[in-house]
Amino acid sequence: MKVIFWGTRGSVPSPGKETVRYGGNTPCVEVRLTDTRLVIFDAGTGLRGLGDALVKRGGSIKAFIAVSHPHWDHIQGFPFFKPAFISGNEITIVGAQTKQITLRQMLASQMDKVFFPVQLNELKAHIRFHSMREETIRVFNGTLTSMFVNHPSFSLGFRLTVAGRSVVYISDNEPFDREVAKSLKNVDKHVVDRYMKQKGDPNQRVFDFARGADILIHDATYTPEEYVNHVGWGHSDYLFTLKVAAEAGVKRLVLFHHEQTRSDDKVEDILRTCLNEIKKRSYRFECIAASEGLELDW
Repeated sequence: MKVIFWGTRGSVPSPGKETVRYGGNTPCVEVRLTDTRLVIFDAGTGLRGLGDALVKRGGSIKAFIAVSHPHWDHIQGFPFFKPAFISGNEITIVGAQTKQITLRQMLASQMDKVFFPVQLNELKAHIRFHSMREETIRVFNGTLTSMFVNHPSFSLGFRLTVAGRSVVYISDNEPFDREVAKSLKNVDKHVVDRYMKQKGDPNQRVFDFARGADILIHDATYTPEEYVNHVGWGHSDYLFTLKVAAEAGVKRLVLFHHEQTRSDDKVEDILRTCLNEIKKRSYRFECIAASEGLELDW
């Protein structure tokens, strides 16, 4: 089994000479269980490259696409995912929805004829939709568990477990602070209530969700200095990300959702700082920064 990164950038695609090493595509991570069965975390612009590679490889596929939330950077690659245009492929899309809009409508809206030449109902693959809240479902020979994290208006984190090994994907998540939550109204009340009811540190929910994971892929959008001016935007600074990994006792942390203006050199500066912090605090996990094309055995 492999974890392969196809998109690592947050908010908006950021191609150019300063983002070549870590990549400019928005979130998409493939977990390859077999050559024909895979789980895909998010459908950002990195999904296009994954789709091209799958078509080139040949053969039909069965895939689950776990959409954390419907912000543009997490769904904008789906209309360009070539396997969705091919008969015989089976795609199950899972994610949260609201009373106002279904998961299917979230994906279909960006393919409305005003914005895109092909509508969702014209795709040739067999596409199913499964709405998730906080629950566990069967995925091939493993399980996929979801949890609401702190992000406007809602977002899910996912934990995929196969043969006793787990990878946790939390792309967009902000440290939950009870006082801040009282003044902000940009997160679904249902999600806020779940964190408010947590005894002690409300972020214990996240720590427990990621407990003992072999790989934790977590939002590390900001530096601590930047986060001060972005409270309520729904993203973490790298010190909080390190804390999540340490409290959860994970084996490997992957810094993810790089800020869109961050150059490769700046990403490497942050990684070096994180490695120094890990050593200083005697943390016991490996830490790397997500880059397009990175493959991890799992």
